[in-house]
Amino acid sequence: MDGQPFLVDKALGAYVWDQNGRKYIDTALGFGATFLGHTDPEVTEAVRLAIERGSMPAYAHLLEEEAAASLAAHTQDLSKIIFLNSGSEAVHLACRTARAVTGRGKIVKMAAGYDGWFDEVVFGNAGSPEALMASNVRPRNGNTLLLRFNDFVDAELLFSECDDVAAVVLEPMMANAGCVLAKPGYLEHVVRLARCRGALVIMDEVLMGFRLHPGLASHYLGVSPDLATVGKAIGNGYAVAALVGRPDLMSAFEDGRVARAGTYNGNPVACAAVNASMKIVDNIDYEQLRQSGDALREQIRTSFAENGVEVVTSGYGTVFTLWRSRLAPGDYHEAAQLADPSFAAEMHIALRREGAMSMFSPYGRHYICARSSKAIMQQLTECFATAAKQLTV
Repeated sequence: MDGQPFLVDKALGAYVWDQNGRKYIDTALGFGATFLGHTDPEVTEAVRLAIERGSMPAYAHLLEEEAAASLAAHTQDLSKIIFLNSGSEAVHLACRTARAVTGRGKIVKMAAGYDGWFDEVVFGNAGSPEALMASNVRPRNGNTLLLRFNDFVDAELLFSECDDVAAVVLEPMMANAGCVLAKPGYLEHVVRLARCRGALVIMDEVLMGFRLHPGLASHYLGVSPDLATVGKAIGNGYAVAALVGRPDLMSAFEDGRVARAGTYNGNPVACAAVNASMKIVDNIDYEQLRQSGDALREQIRTSFAENGVEVVTSGYGTVFTLWRSRLAPGDYHEAAQLADPSFAAEMHIALRREGAMSMFSPYGRHYICARSSKAIMQQLTECFATAAKQLTV
C-alpha cells in the first residue's frame, strides 16, 4: 500500500501490528486458526508450562492422554483421537484409513474444496480449471475423483459409475470457494448415498470445527460422519491437528492395518494448547457470537446499499465472504462467476487504510474472533462503512 509492504510485528487478541507499529483489527486470524484471538493468555500459559516440563519427551506423556480425552469429549461417537501437525496430514491419514478399512481405492472430494496440499487431494481446488467440471468427463487425479458440491444428481451419478469408492471427503461449508453453504439436505444426501454403497464419510473440519458450536460443525448441522479431521481452532494457532473417528474404524491403527508415524505428533506443546482451548470453548457464548457476526454482515450490506451498491455475504456470523452481488452463490460455478479480483483488491486496500486487515483473495474470508468486544465489532463496522464510501466514489 503506497509502496509499503505489510509485515506483522506482533499479534494479540483481535489485533495485529505492522512493522511500523500501526494497529489493525485482524479478520484473517491465522486463516481461521486463532479462533480465540492471537496469543490467548490461557493457551499461552498452558504452553509455557508444557515447555518448562519438556517439549519433546519421545515417550507417551500425560498431556497427550489429557488432550485426547478433552477433544473426544466434544466429538460424540468419534471418540478415538490421533494427533498430527497439520490439517493436510490429518486428511491424508483419513484417506489412508478409509482405504485400509474398506479395501477400496477411490477417494471423492468436492470440486473447489480445499482438503490440504498433498498431491492426491490438492487437485480441483478453487481457481483451477478442473473445479468447474465443464466437460462430461469426471475430472480425476489418480484415484481422486471430483464431485460437484450441492449437486444432488451428480452425487447419484458418481456412485452409479464407480463402485470402488473408499470415502467421500465433505466440508460442512465450501470455505475456500467463498463460504458456499450446503443446500438443505445435500450433506445428508451424500452421506446416505455413501453409506448405501459401502463408502465412508470423512468430514474435513479443519476450518469449521468448533466455529459454530463447541464441537464438529457436521454434528451441529445434523450429519454424522465416520471420520473427521480437525485443526486450527483446537490449538488456537499452535501447530496441531487430529483425526477423530469411531472406535471400530480407528482399531485399524491398533491392529496394524494403517501405518502412521511422526516425531512431533502429539507433542506436549500442541497438546497443552488443545487442552486449554477445549476448556475455553466450553464457556463461549456461541449464540451471541453468531448474532454479533450476523449483525456485522447486515451492517456491511446496508453501508454499501446506502452508497448505491449491492453486496451480499455468504457463510456464518463467525466466518463469511463478501460478494458484489444481490444473491450469494449457491455453488462453485456461481462463485467463480461472481469472483471479482479487482473488487477484492480494492476492498483489502480500503479496509487496510482504515485499520482492518483482510485476506487478499476474491474467495477470501472474514473471521470474527470469539472474544471480540462490542467496541471491536463497532470499530470493524465503521471500517467497512468507510471502505464502502471509498469503493463507491
